[in-house]
Amino acid sequence: MRSTNRHKILNDPVYGFVTLRHSKALDLMDHRFMQRLRRISQLGLSHLVYPGAVHNRFHHAVGCMHLMQEAIDSLRNKGVDITEAEAEAACLAILLHDVGHGPFSHALEHSIVQGVTHEDISALIMGRLNEELGGALDLAIEIFNDHHPKAFLHQLVSSQLDMDRLDYLSRDSFYSGVTEGKVGSERILKMLNVVDGQLVVEEKGIYSIEKFIVARRLMYWQVYLHRTVLSAEHMLMLVLRRAKHLAQQGEAIFASPALSLFLHDNLDRAQFLADPAVLERFCELDDSDIFVAMKAWRHHPDKVLSLLSSRLLDRGLFRIELRPEPFYQAEVDERKEATAIHFGFTPEEADFMVSNARIDNKAYVPRGIMVLYKDGQVRDFAEANDHLNLQLLSKPVEKSFLCYAKDVPTPEALQTS
Repeated sequence: MRSTNRHKILNDPVYGFVTLRHSKALDLMDHRFMQRLRRISQLGLSHLVYPGAVHNRFHHAVGCMHLMQEAIDSLRNKGVDITEAEAEAACLAILLHDVGHGPFSHALEHSIVQGVTHEDISALIMGRLNEELGGALDLAIEIFNDHHPKAFLHQLVSSQLDMDRLDYLSRDSFYSGVTEGKVGSERILKMLNVVDGQLVVEEKGIYSIEKFIVARRLMYWQVYLHRTVLSAEHMLMLVLRRAKHLAQQGEAIFASPALSLFLHDNLDRAQFLADPAVLERFCELDDSDIFVAMKAWRHHPDKVLSLLSSRLLDRGLFRIELRPEPFYQAEVDERKEATAIHFGFTPEEADFMVSNARIDNKAYVPRGIMVLYKDGQVRDFAEANDHLNLQLLSKPVEKSFLCYAKDVPTPEALQTS
């Protein structure tokens, strides 16, 4: 990697012209591990609901780094001691915070990659990059892992008021068109301060934080946990699980070399740690591997794989039944039996046609955001706020859902037929 004194100005649709100041960050942005993020959608299959939501994880990473630069400037203007090395390291940490995401990351983590999260993989990739750079990321990794004595630097990277959340809410709101998610990030950054090494928000910023918390809650229900998005993501999990099942049964399955490895082998965290080639192959995966595979799988002789792939590609999405209480196993079995009868599948095949899971949305965790008052007191935002019902927002809202093909008769339809 080259390293020179240079900076770059980018035109970002969310923030306008932004200046990227650190040459090391620009070098990292050109690395193949980061360039891969251009080919990974930030919102997965949400574009099937919101057509404009086609931005990628590279956009998000660069936006986070811009916000980190602005936050550091704001804190320095208030006398917070942040060295040049620390400023650069914090920017590198936030730039790389999502580098371990795979294509359709959450679907992938619940289907063909087992026991290893995108956070685990991000840490492994940062370690690999640090080796290539001769230890130049030591300080960034310290901040990322919360091992640096200045805890507020890690809080800017990962907390309930970090640059990650500030960017993805603004960016996802912008591209999806869901205006309820728009937050006043500029004002929030100006209200940041540090007390006893911890990140705080000055009292004047309380209303901006209120809007931030409500915006996040609304974005979860309207975008991230939208019932149609859930349907698409769980259909993708079923597709990948079926493809992996067939591959491990010795069936011929079309796949890119990288995807083929994860379909044929049961790779877990230990193997990621033990074999550098596994991480390299993972970093070859992007959205195109999945889409090209599904285009081939729609013609596969296996009826389940063919049906799932065709319907997902053509937006023939499954029905979602949502409710507060869990579905009984008898209800799940009933859906599988109805599916088997409707399509002429065996019980084993019908297992890959029904998904049952639980989701939750918790807007705020107590002591996640601290407020600095004019008299010097620091209190939890939940105590400081006199408008929002933070007790309500702090309580997880949980829902269970059952996902299955729309043309399978519902129990109610079967009873009336």
